[in-house]
Amino acid sequence: MKINKEGYRIIAISGLICLVLWSLIYYFQSQHLGTGLLATSAVILIAFWFFIVAFFREPRRVKIHDPELVFSPCDGRVVVTEIVHEDEYIKEEMLQISIFMSITNIHMNWLPVGGQVEYYKYHPGRFLIAWHPKSSTENERTTTVVKMENQKRVLFRQVAGLIARRIVSYIKVGDNVSQNDVFGFIKFGSRIDVLVPKNSELLVEIGDPVVGSQTPLVRLH
Repeated sequence: MKINKEGYRIIAISGLICLVLWSLIYYFQSQHLGTGLLATSAVILIAFWFFIVAFFREPRRVKIHDPELVFSPCDGRVVVTEIVHEDEYIKEEMLQISIFMSITNIHMNWLPVGGQVEYYKYHPGRFLIAWHPKSSTENERTTTVVKMENQKRVLFRQVAGLIARRIVSYIKVGDNVSQNDVFGFIKFGSRIDVLVPKNSELLVEIGDPVVGSQTPLVRLH
């Protein structure tokens, strides 16, 4: 299993903490506690550490390129499909699709479209629950706009959640990017909003599970 580079430090620190905790339990077990606690604590700590390792797993995905389609930028479940007025950069009505990622999902982020990065901004903010309606405008987040070869613009936001406190983006303005390349990572539960031209053909519904870089969200007209 390949591990994403964003997990190296957390995996090492959590492993060290688990080892220290087990050592303390071993010491106190030999002094005051029964032998059964030692085996139980070892199982719990190992299981916890493997969960941390698994969270940062990096799957192999087939790269799909189709300029008519906007793909899901992450694994998760669709929680919003609605027309909204985008006020930050494009400033027009757009179709928004929001995808919630639970802590058990892959948390790598893929580019939904290819083209040139026209806009990027990091916003500090709150840490509301990721499916809260105000999380898109009040939580810590990044906003990225990619201008495609057909001149259409697609905006997407990485939104931090209640647990997620670290958003990583590898994008900068002026980059030429390819559809379904990795562009970032969100640590623990979070969400991504994708905003496309409002006349796009919606291909998913609320509640649908999606797979990052594999599931098309809309077809562009």
